[in-house]
Amino acid sequence: MKSLLSICLSLALLLGAGCSKFVAYTGPEVTRVEVSKSTRSMTLWHHDAILEIYEVELGFEPLGHKSEEGDGRTPEGDYIVDRRNPNSEFYLSIGIDYPNTADIAAAEEAGIDPGGDIFIHGTPRPFAQVDDWTAGCIAVTNRQMRQIYAMVQDGTPITILP
Repeated sequence: MKSLLSICLSLALLLGAGCSKFVAYTGPEVTRVEVSKSTRSMTLWHHDAILEIYEVELGFEPLGHKSEEGDGRTPEGDYIVDRRNPNSEFYLSIGIDYPNTADIAAAEEAGIDPGGDIFIHGTPRPFAQVDDWTAGCIAVTNRQMRQIYAMVQDGTPITILP
């Protein structure tokens, strides 16, 4: 019985070791990220070559540019990947520098809070979510997020198209 327990424990450790959420990427540099809200897709580019294309989910009010905190919209425009969170509630995440200076100026003029904390992230649960379920972020599967987290580095430009 003791040896059976030992075998089961060893097997569990070996299986768990293969499930790391961090993967290595040694391919071409991702030079830009492009998100198309209309096609619900995200493309990773190395200059003019497509490296990967992913289906995405958006904010719960996907039409239009994010203008204020809580509007459920995903921003549109040019941004930079500026941070990463390996301990995200949404598996892994990489941050986008929303609001940029234009977003801040528009919000100030309108007298509203533009919001923030826009990320590309996975899901909090292993099963698929309903369509466009985020608060304004860009969501992919956890498997895809492992790849994206390894491939996309801080400082990478990201364009979010309508």
